[in-house]
Amino acid sequence: MILNELAQGLRPTVEGVEWFEGLSEDDQRKALHALVLFCGQARAREEDAPESIARSGIRPTHTPAVMLTKWRFGMESLPAYELTKSFRLLVALFSIADTRRRVLHCVGGCGHERHNLSAQPQDPT
Repeated sequence: MILNELAQGLRPTVEGVEWFEGLSEDDQRKALHALVLFCGQARAREEDAPESIARSGIRPTHTPAVMLTKWRFGMESLPAYELTKSFRLLVALFSIADTRRRVLHCVGGCGHERHNLSAQPQDPT
C-alpha cells in the first residue's frame, strides 16, 4: 500500500524513505524486489531511466542509477549503503510508469484497487 501511495504522490517521498529506513535490512531488500516487480507490472520502459534518476535525487554515477541506465535490476543484492538510493530510484521509476499506465489505460476509472487509493481509508502509519 505504501509503495502505491508513494507512486501516486499520496505520500511524500521523504515519508517513504523514513518508512524504508525503519525496516530491517532483509525487509528493505524484499521491498526493493517488490518495487522491481511493480515497475514491471506498470510497464516501466528503458527510456524512463533518465527521468527516474532525475526525480530520485541520486547522482547518475551512483551504482543503482548506472544499473538502471543499463536496464539491469537486482538492486536488492547491492551493499546495504546502496539500498536507500535504490529505493528512491525505483519509487521514481514506478511513479513514472504507473502514472503513464493510469493515464493511458485506466482513464475514466478502473477496478484496480491500487489506482483508487484516495477513496480508501488511509492508515496513519
